[in-house]
Amino acid sequence: MENHLPVLIVGSMALDSVRTPVGAVQDALGGAADYSGVAASFFSPVQLVGVVGGDFPQAHLDFLASRGIDLAGVQTVAEGKTFRWAGYYDFDLNIAHTLDTQLNVFADFQPSLPEAYKKAKYVFLANIDPELQLQVLNQVESPLLTVCDTMNFWIEGKREALVEVLKRVDIAFMNDAEARQLTGQLSVIKAAKALQAMGPKTVIIKKGEHGALLFSGSTHFAAPSYPLEEIADPTGAGDSFAGGFIGYVASRNDQSVATLKKAVVYGSVMASYNVEDFSLNRLRTLTGDDIANRYRAFKEIAYFEALDDASV
Repeated sequence: MENHLPVLIVGSMALDSVRTPVGAVQDALGGAADYSGVAASFFSPVQLVGVVGGDFPQAHLDFLASRGIDLAGVQTVAEGKTFRWAGYYDFDLNIAHTLDTQLNVFADFQPSLPEAYKKAKYVFLANIDPELQLQVLNQVESPLLTVCDTMNFWIEGKREALVEVLKRVDIAFMNDAEARQLTGQLSVIKAAKALQAMGPKTVIIKKGEHGALLFSGSTHFAAPSYPLEEIADPTGAGDSFAGGFIGYVASRNDQSVATLKKAVVYGSVMASYNVEDFSLNRLRTLTGDDIANRYRAFKEIAYFEALDDASV
């Protein structure tokens, strides 16, 4: 990967306490930047921007560094505490129930890019305040591809700033409910077209266990989800998807629709592995062979014979 262009990722770094029907973890590594950064690191070098408190375990930083992630953009507020989220999932694993959110040092986070990061060609703005996303866009000099993620909280509370972000990015990620909420369109297809009209040439609709949809220009592509028998923790699945997506695109240094389609599948591969264990534990043991094998499995799932005209 030494010749691959790096991916700049800006987002939250957190300590999560999560409970699901199969178990629980306390103060585990979490945050959109960490999930997406580790997922992307399997394909391309990563430059990470975030903030942590003095209580953030060194072991977590060591793990991120072991993935080849550049941590020069990570701010440490020695006297502060790291962003914490606590929540649980019932048997509907698509819905996270928040028990506690402590922004701590993340409340005053102002992303400041090291000089080398400003030259990044691939940029992923993870799910953070759109005003902070704009700050990052104002600092990068000449990116080839900018990608953003968001959530209903920002759609409700920072709509104007989010719309401004959408005007300036190439690709936007949302789930189907968020796309409908922002555009007022009940049809996912109409919602995607409305989002494209706001600015991004490409829109990717995440549908959790039902896969993902890509809309790029007039092209529409649907990727399935991987049929897992056991799911431990869905936290970070969307972030892992986004990280795998942009990491793969950067590794190819190509923004063609054909590459974006493959990137959607690689993103789905990373998300499917992520949910097999709590926190980032499954990604700690993941190998390149694992990724390649599951990519091939996705191809088999989606493959079907072309229509034989004689049989019509």
